[in-house]
Amino acid sequence: MTEAGRDIPALVRSQFRSALPAKLGIALSGGGDSMALMHLLHDCFGSGEVQLFAATVDHGLRPGSADEAAAAGAAAARLGIPHEVLHWTDRPQDGNLQAQARAARYELLCGWARQHGIPVLALGHTADDQAETVLMRMARASGVTGLSGMAARRTHKGVTLLRPLLDVTRSELRRYLEARGVDWAEDPSNEDTRFERVRVRKALEHLAPLGVTPEVLASIARNMSKAREALDWYVFLAARDLAHVQAGAVVLCQRKFRTLPVEISHRLLVRAVQWVSGAAYPPRRVPMEKAVLAARSGSSATLAGCRLVCTAKQVWVCREYNAVNGVTALPGQLWDGRWKIFGGDAKGCEVRALGRQGLAQCPDWRAAGVPGPVLEATPAVWRGARLAAAPAAGMANGWSAETAGSEEEFFASLLSH
Repeated sequence: MTEAGRDIPALVRSQFRSALPAKLGIALSGGGDSMALMHLLHDCFGSGEVQLFAATVDHGLRPGSADEAAAAGAAAARLGIPHEVLHWTDRPQDGNLQAQARAARYELLCGWARQHGIPVLALGHTADDQAETVLMRMARASGVTGLSGMAARRTHKGVTLLRPLLDVTRSELRRYLEARGVDWAEDPSNEDTRFERVRVRKALEHLAPLGVTPEVLASIARNMSKAREALDWYVFLAARDLAHVQAGAVVLCQRKFRTLPVEISHRLLVRAVQWVSGAAYPPRRVPMEKAVLAARSGSSATLAGCRLVCTAKQVWVCREYNAVNGVTALPGQLWDGRWKIFGGDAKGCEVRALGRQGLAQCPDWRAAGVPGPVLEATPAVWRGARLAAAPAAGMANGWSAETAGSEEEFFASLLSH
């Protein structure tokens, strides 16, 4: 990838493929990357072909953040782009501050986009950001998925997140801004070596003479992304052959699962765990490797709020009872983020996990052909301490239970990461 003579606006526009959204959101921090993104998108679509909107998240973590957000809004106003400041009102907890701030940023931005009917949100991550991500994941001995870096396009809670600058370096964007006389803010945390990404950024400066540049690492990410797509297709075909969904669990034929290449069985189990738990990110590789070994050997395991239950011929990936014990909802509401239970007389009822005691009150549960530990984590209707219905365990009493995601949606999810 060479920087000389590149038409960056054309490169950015090409990231939108053939269908342009009617509305496009811009995550605008006020830093050089996002400021360049906003100006580039204005160059591409400022004629009115696409309505542009911008939002800035003020985390409120340091003095001056409100002024920086206001300056970002003023920059958007000069281009005629509507702008809104989003405030992080929850205080950070103990732990990884950057991870918490990042999660909050995505939640706020995607909520803002949904509120305004904006289907696509553009983010200003660059080739340098991609290189730093790859290097950090190399340090964790990541596999193909980790080394494929940040996806150019993915969906988060109904909003498409688009990163049109992943092939553009930070230095290119700075030159673009300087040529237009555009100022930007520098986040002081970018020099704080307490943060891993800052240390990696500085390490890259020493690796450049060896030829390990942001461009090279971004190219590695693209190559790994192609390999990931091929593996995902193989996982999809394998799942079609050996998996089905029953009682909210993903059920695998153990004989066929055992014969899969290790990487494919690993990836299939990861996706099953994510689909059942609703987690945005996969479990770490070491616990997953232990779970794959357990599934292959016919033993049980628990991880990430899920449980692997092995029978003579099948591996059931279901919710762990302890993960849903205490989760409640009213009939008709979403329970555990994935079940709806409705019908019957709802007065005085609430939905809770069936549990072992509830299962003992279902005389015909074995007729469902579902292992007891799987059923224990399914929703049941309780009237106080009395079990009123447990549809998944054969005690319907006029009630029914359905998962929000169908079997076909599970298969589709294997190709959508």
